[in-house]
Amino acid sequence: MTTYRQGQGYRIKLVTSDPDNAKVGQVWYNSTELKIKGKLIIPATWASGGNLGTARSALAGCGTQTAGLGFGGNAPPPTNNPVGNTEEYNGSSWSEQNDLNTVRLGMGGAGTQTAGLAFAGRLAAPPSTFKDETEEYNGTSWSEQNNVGTARINLAGCGTQTAGLGFGGEASTGTVGVTEEYDGGSWTESGDLGTSRFALAAAGTQTAAVGFGGYISGASALTEEYNGSSWTASNNMGTARYALAGSGTQTAALAFGGSPGGVTTTEQYDGTSWTTTTSMATGRRQLGSANASPSTASLAFGGATPSASNATEEFTGSSEPVRTFDVS
Repeated sequence: MTTYRQGQGYRIKLVTSDPDNAKVGQVWYNSTELKIKGKLIIPATWASGGNLGTARSALAGCGTQTAGLGFGGNAPPPTNNPVGNTEEYNGSSWSEQNDLNTVRLGMGGAGTQTAGLAFAGRLAAPPSTFKDETEEYNGTSWSEQNNVGTARINLAGCGTQTAGLGFGGEASTGTVGVTEEYDGGSWTESGDLGTSRFALAAAGTQTAAVGFGGYISGASALTEEYNGSSWTASNNMGTARYALAGSGTQTAALAFGGSPGGVTTTEQYDGTSWTTTTSMATGRRQLGSANASPSTASLAFGGATPSASNATEEFTGSSEPVRTFDVS
């Protein structure tokens, strides 16, 4: 008969307190508590959340998993028109708030649920005009601010309402790598992406961002890091895609969804390389995310599956808790 030590490589130790540096798979007997304990891995998961009130694709988002904000986007047929709808998520359900002043799709988003930022985008499908409007959200309503320098659609956004970052996208001149920083009042152009592309995703802050994926002449796996003035190439994603979403920081980012088709693949970035984790339940493109969420607790909503969706999914990263075993 195989013993625990033979199967796992650890013996059950007698201790008076739980070890500080326990390894996954290690088991011990806590003589103070008179309990057998062990450290195990709980894998990452995606779980269904409350549906958006308005199904849509090509929307923007910001905030966190328990205080998210979704705005704008494109409604499904028969209207198939951009909307200004704004909804707040409380960790279980969405509630309708005041609309954007300028309805649009494919815009950038940054900030929090009570201090959001929406910028650029487009009113409808070509040949309509690319938009340069910027709006700030105060938790109740949107107010017009100074325009971005380059009007465009399908750009990436991250940061905060007073220190926002927008980069990449499609302008009237074609694909651009333009990067702009927002200081809470106006936009200033900074160093361009190393490789111009659109429909990419972002994570991080104005001075420490990461941009990944996107469309060049096809789906891209490129990753670049921004230091507040310039971009540096990093290791590629495992799955090339565009129209994806992301959240987290420059050294702990999450990428999910996208196209071609409806991608379910989820990847985690540690500041150097990408690792595949658990897949989304529903593959979709042009989805929104609470991009201020940590990579261990993200939020995905809306998108095309292929028609506009109102579905919401919550991501919980893997953990290594200490558990007490029932030996009764």
